[in-house]
Amino acid sequence: MYQNKEIGRRGENIACEYLIRIGLLVVCKNFYCRFGEIDIIAKDGEELVFIEVKTRTNNKYGNPSDSVDYNKRNHLHRAIEYFIYTKNIKNINIRVDVIEVYLKSNKVRVNHIKNVFL
Repeated sequence: MYQNKEIGRRGENIACEYLIRIGLLVVCKNFYCRFGEIDIIAKDGEELVFIEVKTRTNNKYGNPSDSVDYNKRNHLHRAIEYFIYTKNIKNINIRVDVIEVYLKSNKVRVNHIKNVFL
């Protein structure tokens, strides 16, 4: 379990570096609430982006984004609503992205899937 957490943490750090490189402003990492967790919250111009990061070292269980199932989407949706409510955010466009991070033999590949669901 510890190794999986380390892989996930590394993937989130890689995703943050990627987002900064493409011009997004990382607002928050690992926002936790009773409904779930939001891995990364960023601003893309005037849009607030909620990002789920999935990191894998192989495709044994399919693509990383395949693990964002109904339950995960539901928890993420509720966590986003809670974040918006607690921060008193109004009149802003939002989107939800998934970033897949592939780690294999010291090689890193990032796949950014924009506007996946809400």
